[in-house]
Amino acid sequence: MQSTIVMINLCGAVALLLFGLAQVKDGTSRAFGARLRTGLATGTASGARSFLSGLAATIALQSSTATAMMTASFVERGLVRPRMAQLVLLGANVGTAITAWVVAAGIAWLSPLLLLAGIVLYRNASAARQGGGVALIGIGLMLLSLHLLSNATAPMRESAALASFVTLLDNAWPVALLLSATIALVASSSLAAVVLVLSLAATGALSPALIVVLVLGANLGGAIPPVIATLGGSVAARRVALGNLIVRGAGCLIALPLAGYGATLFDLLPFGPEKLPVDAHLGFNIALAALAWPFSLPLSRLTAALLPEDPQTTAGPRYLDMQALSTPVVALAGATREVLGVGDLVERMLLRASDAFESNDLSKLSEIGALEKRVDALQQEIKIYLSKLCRGELSDDDARHSITIIDYAINLEHIGDIIEKGLTEQIGKKASLGLRFSEDGYRELRKMFDLTIDNMRVAQTIFVTRDFNLAKRMMDLKVEVRRMEKRSAAHHLERLRKGRADSLQTSSLHLDVLRDLKRINAHLVSVAHPILDESGLLSESRLRSTG
Repeated sequence: MQSTIVMINLCGAVALLLFGLAQVKDGTSRAFGARLRTGLATGTASGARSFLSGLAATIALQSSTATAMMTASFVERGLVRPRMAQLVLLGANVGTAITAWVVAAGIAWLSPLLLLAGIVLYRNASAARQGGGVALIGIGLMLLSLHLLSNATAPMRESAALASFVTLLDNAWPVALLLSATIALVASSSLAAVVLVLSLAATGALSPALIVVLVLGANLGGAIPPVIATLGGSVAARRVALGNLIVRGAGCLIALPLAGYGATLFDLLPFGPEKLPVDAHLGFNIALAALAWPFSLPLSRLTAALLPEDPQTTAGPRYLDMQALSTPVVALAGATREVLGVGDLVERMLLRASDAFESNDLSKLSEIGALEKRVDALQQEIKIYLSKLCRGELSDDDARHSITIIDYAINLEHIGDIIEKGLTEQIGKKASLGLRFSEDGYRELRKMFDLTIDNMRVAQTIFVTRDFNLAKRMMDLKVEVRRMEKRSAAHHLERLRKGRADSLQTSSLHLDVLRDLKRINAHLVSVAHPILDESGLLSESRLRSTG
């Protein structure tokens, strides 16, 4: 019964530690997420800056896994070079070791004060201060968990079972390393595993050499969660996580036979044996960073050879970073960039259709089907991404911005459908049957095509800039398009009444192309609706009031 209570207390203390870590990460992301991400993306111009960026980000986020995932997303988008990404993760490893050393520095008495300060900040109306409050609460809970871990492991000092188990591990270092790695993997945190080793070391049951081995295992296990998390990501992201695992794995293989000598060396330090786990953790990561730094370029080449580029990866989303969901402004910026890419695909489809219409060259239509499939897939990914963002706490402005992005993505997908299933079919019929429009009819349709392409580009600009004058101009163009469509249809019917053979042959084709281009313009004009609606200039009905 006593052993069961000890295990429950131990697991509860570890759970509180992990919860505190999560709160620090979430709070820091809410308070400084955008700045951290910007600093990490831009602070990689040199090796030293890359290392320091990773170190600072990890100390702030209390998670080398979070830094690894963030860095992987930047490499995926080409914002960070692969070699610099490896140096960022070396800094992240040192950062998490510094965090463990500070946490174990005997400042658990600050826990109540940090919790109180965190609650005061959290009750503030400012989102940044609320995030800072959550982070302080998380740090307070982490320090409190250390006190609980110390109490939970106290009965183990006299445990014969623990002594026997430790004796077995002392004679089987590889098993001890794998056990510690498994704990770090399950907890998704090398810090949590090191703190647990720290608490067990305080009982006096662990030999210095075994402590070093368990710390090595914690480092190895902490490198695995980013690898698992990036399995479904791009090749670039997987290379970053794999490189970090290779570095830590190689470091552990080299250090494992030397664990006894390492323990003797750490005994010479003036910090005391009770801090050996965090001293070993910090010393190992500093030494690993120094040794691995010169090999960062060969390492990036090795990961590129192990994980060759997948030609299909370019078809997926590039800017929908799941790690950015905790920072709405960054997530919305990424979604905006992704939708602009969808707009570029739709414009390419429109240009191919226009060229085929002019030249009667069916080969220009061959790409449209594949482009439309990419448009469908990307707009679906965008909707799923923003739906996940909306599950969190969003301001009213961010919520409206999210809806605007989704609406534009849906309209672009509809335009893609019209081009593939409407215009492509009509243009293919014109070319395969050798039909020719009358000179007037061709000129009218050519003008409508050119106006639609121009509107496509204006809509993209409006979507990004939210420019009121451009939005108003787009609404005026909607009226002009409607008038052009009516005039062209009327002129076409007039030519039919005169019995012109060229108009008789292309009658249905002419009206169908006109209808599809008008529908495309209607979807494009919708990008102006939210802007004009906010200004109170958009009416719900086009019907005139009747006195």
